[in-house]
Amino acid sequence: MALKQVSSSKCFGGLQKVFEHDSVELKCKMKFAVYLPPKAETGKCPVLYWLSGLTCTEQNFISKSGYHQAASEHGLVVVAPDTSPRGCNIKGEEDSWDFGTGAGFYVDATEDPWKTNYRMYSYVTKELPQLINDNFPVDPQRMSVFGHSMGGHGALICALKNPGKYKSVSAFAPLCNPVLCRWGKKAFTGYLGTDQSKWEAYDASCLVKSYPGSQLDILIDQGKEDEFLSDGQLLPDNFIAACTEKKIPVVFRLQEGYDHSYYFIATFIADHIRHHAKYLNA
Repeated sequence: MALKQVSSSKCFGGLQKVFEHDSVELKCKMKFAVYLPPKAETGKCPVLYWLSGLTCTEQNFISKSGYHQAASEHGLVVVAPDTSPRGCNIKGEEDSWDFGTGAGFYVDATEDPWKTNYRMYSYVTKELPQLINDNFPVDPQRMSVFGHSMGGHGALICALKNPGKYKSVSAFAPLCNPVLCRWGKKAFTGYLGTDQSKWEAYDASCLVKSYPGSQLDILIDQGKEDEFLSDGQLLPDNFIAACTEKKIPVVFRLQEGYDHSYYFIATFIADHIRHHAKYLNA
């Protein structure tokens, strides 16, 4: 699988690169960002996957979150894919910001006309890690995942659907119970159809209930002034309740005064990198 380098910039002694490739799962050209810390020059490093939120590309996280210094210090390769297939010319894919382009929701669609291309779950859990393992100095046994908003939902379901695959998981303002929120209902109806039992396979609060108890420490930061929290899109209380019932450790921090933006992410990103490094470098 040929990778084409789009850009490369030195950052905190390492290299922030962007690549393009032809995706088998998504049947289109896809870009992803990868940060190679200084440690990657001399040996294999653990890898941390970041999943972005609605409307984002691979650029938002690498240009706004300020994660590079912590990733460099802890010796982590950090991979940030795009949030949906691009340029598939599907009728309606550009009609709204919360469905279609930039809004893949990290599911494998089963409905026409989306099911051919909109397979972001398989892309981020299978195709992309295989590509990273084959082309970069990473240790495939040491991977973790985190994300923001729709991508926080993505990170949680990736970890919960694959016990033992990820060493740790964290999220910023994740959609914790999408079967019950407007964004989730719209996306799941479009991608997965009207049978709501099928939606539960991509809902963190539902997945927790059947999680087999493989060790998983979850860190979630949530801004208290997040408009989407008060609007009922994120529903973290439902997830915390489900985790408590299953005795799955979750550290949930409600951060006074912070909103849903990258200013919030940038404030706490070093804590999240540290959280993952603890498990990845163990």
